Amino acid sequence: MLPIQAKLNNGTLDDALRYLYGDAVEAQKQKYIALTNAFESAFGESDDAVLFSAPGRSEIGGNHTDHQLGRVLAATVTMDTRAVVAPRADNIVRIHSQGYTPLCVSLDHLSPDSTEENASEALVRGIAERLTQTGRSIGGFDAVTASDVPKGSGLSSSAAFSILVSTIFSELYNDGQISPVEQALASKYAENRHFGKPSGLMDQLACAVGGFVMIDFEQPDEPKIEKIECDLSALGYGICIVNCGGNHADLTHEYAAVTKDMRDVAQFFGKTVLREVEEAGFYASLGQLRKVVPDRAILRAMHFFGDNARVPKQAEALKNQDIETFRQLMNDSGRSSFMLLQNVCPTDSSERGLALALALSERMLAGKGAWRVHGGGFAGTILALVPLDLLSAYQAEMERVFGPGCCYRFAVRPVGGIKIGS
Repeated sequence: MLPIQAKLNNGTLDDALRYLYGDAVEAQKQKYIALTNAFESAFGESDDAVLFSAPGRSEIGGNHTDHQLGRVLAATVTMDTRAVVAPRADNIVRIHSQGYTPLCVSLDHLSPDSTEENASEALVRGIAERLTQTGRSIGGFDAVTASDVPKGSGLSSSAAFSILVSTIFSELYNDGQISPVEQALASKYAENRHFGKPSGLMDQLACAVGGFVMIDFEQPDEPKIEKIECDLSALGYGICIVNCGGNHADLTHEYAAVTKDMRDVAQFFGKTVLREVEEAGFYASLGQLRKVVPDRAILRAMHFFGDNARVPKQAEALKNQDIETFRQLMNDSGRSSFMLLQNVCPTDSSERGLALALALSERMLAGKGAWRVHGGGFAGTILALVPLDLLSAYQAEMERVFGPGCCYRFAVRPVGGIKIGS
């Protein structure tokens, strides 16, 4: 038996698990015990094995605002990627992720490898390269991981994995001194330069910082981050993500059109992104603007200005424990995404899963909760703020329509990537 498993069995880690998972201590304990068994089967006994966790994240406010250097409100969720990890004496990283082919990466060579594009090996190598560039130490480790963050749910399973890896490097080889922002920047670097995905920074920052967090990207290399303390359950609410199905594979052009429309409006004013455009000047120029860009672009710009201004109001409502104002602002954001941003219904498909889920949510939660598209939109998931006494009924209704397991209930986790029991 691994020493870390003895700590799990005798309750030494119960308080640490309760901090992350609330009342689900026993269920989570069994998951970690199973993971320690898997580690011992894969790599043998190790007195140095420790537990790590990194959460998924949810977008709460600010829809398609980040790529215009706007503001977002995000929150980490209690669904996470977990690991049992032991350091190695060499520069080899071996990771066995349940459900995936084991990976092995040598940190002796950190340049991008084209054969690793779109693979987890690229994330490990890329994070290690970026950390060495900033003067941090790296080293090998063995890990067995498992994840409760559903792929395709909009909860950012890839960012959870990246922050898990950066947290391991921080704790094992840098005395836990690599900041959440530095971890997020290393993860973004890995995704952009090694993995081949032109992602932004919101997902990684949210997963690294933890809890409710408002992020202002006006200065993208030094984003302003404000962590907000709020316990939604104490205010009588929980959060649900509903996976409405739909195929993202054919939606790249839809996402690209949102960015292009917003940038076209910005270019009319001689700017690169909408954050640089004066809102009053935008509205004063609508007549001339309509001669240059389509009305859809104007509507999407209107959404940006509205949602970007809503985010700090949502954050203030959370800080003040003002759930009614927060609920109304979340619904305002949802209506803006549907009516102005227009990222609920694909333009060239009969797919209307998001619209149906939003309509059903309004039918159940009108006057009591909130509902909005989650993430990029057009297909995928919606987000709902649900009174605790309606959670079971809401979940049952969504799963009756969209299928078993489509509705994920979660609480907001207070912390990002972490070594458990440290």
